[in-house]
Amino acid sequence: MPFIITDPCIETKDTACVDVCPVDCIHPRKDEPQFAEATMLYIHPEECIDCGACVPACPVAAIYESIDANAIYRVGDTDLMAKAEEIVKAHVAARPDIMAVPAAERAAAHPNFS
Repeated sequence: MPFIITDPCIETKDTACVDVCPVDCIHPRKDEPQFAEATMLYIHPEECIDCGACVPACPVAAIYESIDANAIYRVGDTDLMAKAEEIVKAHVAARPDIMAVPAAERAAAHPNFS
């Protein structure tokens, strides 16, 4: 899953991210019947093209890039730790736009996780 929406979106449901998404993968939209009942918005993992347009559009800094390394990392397993590190290094190389922002600034943009 390229991007995930996190808890700052709960009860906010600001659709600025929906408006900038080029593939319409953030749901429910205001025109979908589920919008009224939904507590937050969700990114459909198979529809998302990993463009990142939603990240700066989110007014509550609720959207994060999901890094697959978290799914395989295991403490004490040197092979899996090495694989996780390879994934992170590939992520850094593939996302120079996001990685150009100093770590402290990236953390400040997401105060609920600092």
